[in-house]
Amino acid sequence: MRAAMLVALLLLPALAGCLEGPRTQSEIEAEEGLVAPPWEVGDWWLYTFVTPEFGEDSARLVVADEDPVDGQWMLGISSEREAMRHAVVNHNPFLGRVTMDALSVYENGEAQRVFSFPFERDDTWSFTLFGQEWTATTTLVDRGVATVVASSDSGHDLQYTMDGGVGFLRDLTWTDPAGVDRLRMMLAGSGDSHNGQVHFLRATDLFADVYTDSDAEFRDSFLDEGHPSGVGFDRLVWYLDVDIVAGGSGSLVLRDHTSASPLSRAWGAGSAERGAVGSIPSVSGEYQLTATVQGGGSHVEVRLAGAISQSWTLG
Repeated sequence: MRAAMLVALLLLPALAGCLEGPRTQSEIEAEEGLVAPPWEVGDWWLYTFVTPEFGEDSARLVVADEDPVDGQWMLGISSEREAMRHAVVNHNPFLGRVTMDALSVYENGEAQRVFSFPFERDDTWSFTLFGQEWTATTTLVDRGVATVVASSDSGHDLQYTMDGGVGFLRDLTWTDPAGVDRLRMMLAGSGDSHNGQVHFLRATDLFADVYTDSDAEFRDSFLDEGHPSGVGFDRLVWYLDVDIVAGGSGSLVLRDHTSASPLSRAWGAGSAERGAVGSIPSVSGEYQLTATVQGGGSHVEVRLAGAISQSWTLG
């Protein structure tokens, strides 16, 4: 009897392993430290983005291309309209080049180490993102999931979760000193073998302003140039957010140096154009913008970015 019991005790660990099944990659990484995931072209992640200025939208980020020589992935987006929206609104820092070794993203042309692979609890490092200098700390590593909190000297807070099981962010929240969430990213789904078009616009902000009620005509100008790569833009992306009160009116005309007017709008009393996005051909040189707004409480917000278009067909 004693011998039988001893054999049973010795077999318990093996039996437990059989009952639990093989360890998942996430479980292995939880024990060994979360490492940079091995992405493949066609991998995708669907996120919901929420910002106070632009509300909620969804975007599918896709690994569009790889460059083993430079050690970089290219992250694009499945909708060309969303690619334009993200180019001019600038709330998705993860589009474009991403390094293979650490999934570093680029800000102001410099790779930023947002993720500290392999993640270890209490590890601390620094990086730049959203125009803020962050000091980050890994607060938890558990079953292939790492939680990071970061703060900036100006009082901003950042918290995000890297999920080794899906190979990318599970969530991210950026909060300003007033307690307002400037950006929330939430994972809604993921997969591989994306089939279809993928787009990315390498963009540079050129102009942004908000016009309100005035008896005078607004006049502004900007230059269609200045991408850090030195390559000329192939299009200008525009964003409009307009609200005209009852009894008010508004207009906007954009002219290039040839006097052509590729963008022109007129709004009547009580009209609105919320979060409209589009693009026009780029004509290097100076652009002139004129706008009128009448009616207390009316506003016309305009943003313009120069962009270099890239697209891929996958599947």
